[in-house]
Amino acid sequence: QVQLVESGGGFVQTGGSLRLSCAASGRMFSTYAMAWFRQAPGKEREFVASISRSRSSTEARFTISRDNAKNTVYLQMNSLKPEDTAVYYCAARPAGYSTTNDRDYDYWGQGTQVTVSS
Repeated sequence: QVQLVESGGGFVQTGGSLRLSCAASGRMFSTYAMAWFRQAPGKEREFVASISRSRSSTEARFTISRDNAKNTVYLQMNSLKPEDTAVYYCAARPAGYSTTNDRDYDYWGQGTQVTVSS
C-alpha cells in the first residue's frame, strides 16, 4: 500500500554533508508520519529523525523535512562522522503520529548506504 524508495547515499569524508531523499507512494502522504532510522553491521537499528504534520524530531547534526507536493521526505546530514556509517532507512506510519520506535512504523524502504571515511 505504501512504497518507499531511498536515494542520496554514498561516500563522504568526515565533516562532509549528504542529503538523503525518500520518495513515497500514496495520495495521503501528507498524513503519514515519516522517519529515518539507521543500522550499522552487527548493531541494532536506531532512530535518527521523524516528522509529522505538526512536529519533527532531529539529532543535532541531522534535519528532517518533507515536501508533500512531491511525496518526498529528506534527511539533511551535516558534520558527518565515521560513526554515522550505516544503512539509512526511510519508514512510514500512515495515519499516525511520529515516534522514535521502529516497531511503530509499518512500511520501510530498501535502505541507502552512507559511508563516512576518516
